[in-house]
Parts: sequence; C-alpha cells; structure tokens
Amino acid sequence: MAAAHDREVDDHAKGRIISDAPLSRPVPVSLRYDPAFTPATVRFCFPGPVEWSFPRALLETGLRAPTRRGDIGVWPCGRVQTVVELHTEEGVTVVQFDTTALLRFLRHTYAAGASMTTH
Repeated sequence: MAAAHDREVDDHAKGRIISDAPLSRPVPVSLRYDPAFTPATVRFCFPGPVEWSFPRALLETGLRAPTRRGDIGVWPCGRVQTVVELHTEEGVTVVQFDTTALLRFLRHTYAAGASMTTH
C-alpha cells in the first residue's frame, strides 16, 4: 500500500509572465494535486504566498479550447503553449506554459487518483 504522500502530486513547471513589457519574465510554478484532500481541484503555487486553486476539468478543457470559470481563464496558444489568466482586484496576471508540462501534470493527477482507488 502506498503512503499518503505518494498519492500527492507536486510537479514543477516554468511559466512566463506575459505583460506590456518588451520581454516576458520566467516564473517557477509548483503544480499540486492532493486527491485525498480535494480530488477535483488542482493548485498552481507561485513564488511567495500566491496560490490559485481551480477545477482540474477547467485546466483539462482549456488545453483544447478557451474556457473560463470565475477569475480564471485557460486557453491554448498555438500548438505548444497554454495560457492561464488570473484575475484579482489588483489586476490580471497572464502566464504562458508549455502545454507538455501541463499535460504531464494532468497525467500524474489521474494516476494519483487511480492509486487512491486501488489501495
């Protein structure tokens, strides 16, 4: 039987903050999933105390077609990039990811969920 921490997913991805500035700036993002705590939710953790939680289905749908739920939008950008748009009272943050990193993360979340049901 796997230990509880074995089912949690903590992947790392490099995002790019997209802004009006001439160059985008890279940002490390921890992509987290805990099927024991929130089986339908993923978390994107940015440097500092910034964390966004949203439905895993929103991320999955947004890889194929533009989608939005509340303050979060996700859409494909070309064939190899995905954009995540986060709205707050202070403004909007737009982060671009390699789609392969997000697909890998989603695969890990489904594998973690499957291990929960088989143990």
